Amino acid sequence: MAEALLHCLLNGAIVATSDARISPLDRGFLFGDGVYEVVPAYNGKPFRLEAHFERLLFGLDALEIVNPYPRARWAALVHELIAANGGGDMGIYLQVARGAGKGRDFLPEPHIKPTVFGFCWRLATPKPELLRRGISAAMLEDIRWQRCDIKTVALVGPVMLKIEAKRRGADEAILVRGDRLAEGSSSAVFVVKEGRIATPPASHERLPSITRLVVGDVLDALGLLLDVREVRRDELFAADEIWIASSTREALAVALLDGKAVGRGKPGPVWRRVFDEFQKLKQREAS
Repeated sequence: MAEALLHCLLNGAIVATSDARISPLDRGFLFGDGVYEVVPAYNGKPFRLEAHFERLLFGLDALEIVNPYPRARWAALVHELIAANGGGDMGIYLQVARGAGKGRDFLPEPHIKPTVFGFCWRLATPKPELLRRGISAAMLEDIRWQRCDIKTVALVGPVMLKIEAKRRGADEAILVRGDRLAEGSSSAVFVVKEGRIATPPASHERLPSITRLVVGDVLDALGLLLDVREVRRDELFAADEIWIASSTREALAVALLDGKAVGRGKPGPVWRRVFDEFQKLKQREAS
């Protein structure tokens, strides 16, 4: 569980998380009218912070929400938040909502001041047992809206999908739209067959995953090719390996899909190479 640490960011100031207060008229609360980012930090240093800022700014532009801070101020606030919570390895949540109006109207009032909120939690190293056996996934039809490329705080779709995956005894939902792979409910997805690695391309149906780009860097370092293309639903059931990747889970192997073994039913050799190189890369960038 991402249990919040003692200090949070609220509208440019670091305050006690227990003291933070946001208006009930805030459009982030009423409409899910805002965007967010999740940034991992290793040894107190944010990982790929510039890429996360770029995606945050893309979301703000798409929703026509004013960016509240210049880039340097954003970076300073992130570092202040990390320091206030003691540094180390942590996840950092950043949210910008459109702000609070005078009431509730679908059409935003002009010149609303955005609400900026952020908090941290400790990142736990994956347990050796999890790395040995892998995770399970359920294949579910994608019920989310049509602009999944915007990292909006309106996440009831993924919440419903996570609940259904858990009901089926799975750790993650792998989403499909018809006969095509979309992505995970909160992750990018990679498929390996006979040593060839594939992942779907960026589109309105998928979040532009930062961790997918990191995995791409890892594959480059290992001399492995990544085929960015549409992946068919049936390829998932025929795959030798399936991985999911996200900012706080990094890269994990899927051993079971809908209760059936993926490949040999345990994390495969290509994933193991990727996972080990991923650890080296993040430590290099955190040092």
